[in-house]
Amino acid sequence: MSDKPKEQNQQEPQQSVLTKTLIIGFASGVLWSGLAAIAYYFHFSEVSAASFLFRSFWQTEWTGTWLAEVLAVIFVGVLSLISALLYYMLLKKKNGIWPGLIFGLVLWAVIFVVLTPLFPAIPTFMELSSDTWVTTGCLFLLYGLFIGFSISFEYKEFNESAN
Repeated sequence: MSDKPKEQNQQEPQQSVLTKTLIIGFASGVLWSGLAAIAYYFHFSEVSAASFLFRSFWQTEWTGTWLAEVLAVIFVGVLSLISALLYYMLLKKKNGIWPGLIFGLVLWAVIFVVLTPLFPAIPTFMELSSDTWVTTGCLFLLYGLFIGFSISFEYKEFNESAN
């Protein structure tokens, strides 16, 4: 046993906001694409991350398995780092829920309206069911809210503690 008294109020070394942004980005990508995979499994949506990342480019049997879904969820977590960095660069100083919701809505529109022709396994926007529109739209709104609110909060907390 040590004779040194234990410090109850020891503080952890502070991570930079950029490091926390990357953690938030990966965690939110895995969380929300994982929920999207569950929504796909229960037929709330016609598409999942594996539809975009694997089925559009490889028409093999394994792309329809749970392994493809898990790999796609992890890959979306990595891709989400870009989206989190984008939010950090453009909107980190914005407070409230609206910037995150708008960010999620814009991201959804870019992926489902603009980029759909790049993915042959994804039906065009007008061919998708309204269930898919609502489900994916809500997931992207929540994704944007999660990223936006978390990054803005961390930025604000870091700047308040630095003063």
